[in-house]
Amino acid sequence: MMKNIIEVRNLKYKYENESEQYILNDVTFHVKQGEWLSIVGHNGSGKSTTVRLIDGLLEAESGEIFIAGDRLTAENVWEKRRHIGMVFQNPDNQFVGATVEDDVAFGLENQGIDHATMVSRVTEALEIVGMKEFKDREPARLSGGQKQRVAIAGVVALRPDIIILDEATSMLDPEGRLDLIQTVKRIKDSHNMTVISITHDLDEVALSDRVLVMKKGRVESSSTAKELFSRSDLEELGLDQPFSNQVKVSLAEDFDLPTGYLTEKELQESLWESL
Repeated sequence: MMKNIIEVRNLKYKYENESEQYILNDVTFHVKQGEWLSIVGHNGSGKSTTVRLIDGLLEAESGEIFIAGDRLTAENVWEKRRHIGMVFQNPDNQFVGATVEDDVAFGLENQGIDHATMVSRVTEALEIVGMKEFKDREPARLSGGQKQRVAIAGVVALRPDIIILDEATSMLDPEGRLDLIQTVKRIKDSHNMTVISITHDLDEVALSDRVLVMKKGRVESSSTAKELFSRSDLEELGLDQPFSNQVKVSLAEDFDLPTGYLTEKELQESLWESL
């Protein structure tokens, strides 16, 4: 049985410059080792605030966060942050090196990793994300998708237990998004990493093991992607209808199809059976 690598208990948080409104109000959930958890919901529902609290970038008014069995405190926040690699929406905000190789090595230098190990890890990380041939390129000269790959390489090189993607694919085109999340999935599976993904992207949600829906600062539900996509109120949660759902609705009068969400492959098989 997989153990919980993250436990969030009764978190409450509000921003200082706002009124009495809590951006998070009694949020409780867990994430298992090796799990991919997507967190979805409208803007302002508390998704990004939650992961910033987990990473120690913000401090909760009340509640507890446990990472790898230890309660997160002001004393151990820097140590616990080593368990976590974060990739943000805009990769330009994360670049500090003059070249791609320098940038991926930056975090390792901060941790005092010896040179031989650092060279090996940087090479491996760039290979994993398909950016080895760009190692001498200036980050500013890369495309949006390439920049995000480099940002992920910088995280992978640190070998964290947890990768947090905070809207990390939102600035990419659909093909670039799918390519990037499939790369993250390969990394997750090969290194047994835990992934937390803040997203509106349906392909990203579909790849996850479990989905948390956040609404007005609370956890509204926890389900599989299939269970979520079977709901009739996806638009109210800030999500589009999956393509297969749209096709299914358009064919409903002509075909007797199963109820609930069908993947594109399942829809195709059901149509063949009907025909």
